[in-house]
Amino acid sequence: MSASTPDPADPVFRLHVGGKMAVASTVPLTSREDLSLAYTPGVARVCEAIAADPTLADTYTWVSHTVAVVTDGSAVLGLGNIGPRAALPVMEGKAVLFKQFAGVDAVPVCLDTQDVDEIVATVKALAPSFGGINLEDISAPRCFEVERRLDEALDIPVFHDDQHGTAIVVLAALRNAATLLNRKLGDLRVAVSGAGAAGVAVTKMLIAGGVDPARVVVCDSRGIIGRHRELTGTKAELADLTNADGRQGDVTEALRDADVLIGVSGGQIPEAAVAGMAPGGIVFALANPTPEVHPEVAGRHVAVVATGRSDYPNQINNVLAFPGVFRGALDAGATRITDAMKVAAADAIAGVVAESLTADAIVPSPLDPRVAPAVASAVADAARRDGVARR
Repeated sequence: MSASTPDPADPVFRLHVGGKMAVASTVPLTSREDLSLAYTPGVARVCEAIAADPTLADTYTWVSHTVAVVTDGSAVLGLGNIGPRAALPVMEGKAVLFKQFAGVDAVPVCLDTQDVDEIVATVKALAPSFGGINLEDISAPRCFEVERRLDEALDIPVFHDDQHGTAIVVLAALRNAATLLNRKLGDLRVAVSGAGAAGVAVTKMLIAGGVDPARVVVCDSRGIIGRHRELTGTKAELADLTNADGRQGDVTEALRDADVLIGVSGGQIPEAAVAGMAPGGIVFALANPTPEVHPEVAGRHVAVVATGRSDYPNQINNVLAFPGVFRGALDAGATRITDAMKVAAADAIAGVVAESLTADAIVPSPLDPRVAPAVASAVADAARRDGVARR
């Protein structure tokens, strides 16, 4: 990682002076009466009511529309383990996206620890101040345990966006790409390059959305994951779930006759490997800023290409998912975010552009104002169907 020296003339640094967000009052404070209502003595009556019935916090505090954006700074963008202070601009950016696209207030919480027990204990202690927890830029495999333990311990939604936000948008994009090409998800042979947080979540989300696990092959830096390897934890689960053919080898073997490549690894994939895919294929090369396969190279061999970049068509961008997911979960008073809620979010994203699909438009623009309301509605409905909604 090369250091970036602040340049006062650089518009990026100018925009970040003083940060990107602030706290604003929602009530007037212009008179003694205003002060007595908003603070002491009036506020004491609200405190007593909440002490007697803690569920009233949803009505009389910001909890029903506020989430914490929590990181330990260990896996920030493509910058790696840069620590909590350097992660803060990203978390501020995440918070303003929540507000802009879904009206959700968000507070960056950058923790100066990378110990799983300490992260879990700290977030549990902070949880009464929030209606949801968005975990962000926590490295694998620790992110899996952090999310699992918090999900078990808390009665509010916990969502690791690097895993599930990406996975939701990938499912939406693949659903539309398959529709465009007159294919069924269950018939597609899928190769996933990358078995970190995003790769694991994408694999599980595709299976939840209708992809046949027997037709999925996942690769990590050592090659194809399968029962032929000595594996533990999440990778062992993937070995049991996928690769029914027992393939062995590298990503080139995984891509042989595959219909779909999902790249979430950052490692480069040779053109020859892409050329070995089945005709009419689909490539989602999502590493940013350098895709696993350059989109113009992929386009020589497949029918539909998507990336994580904004300067190419079909950007797979988490902002299509997380604002609406949390808006819907908060609106429903959800106690957790279920797989069905994630699939509903993907279906809603896909549906926004379902009537106008082209090879260069299989997902909506991140700026499309229709997306977050559609996702929120679908997620809230799914929460109620799954019995995790409190309203």
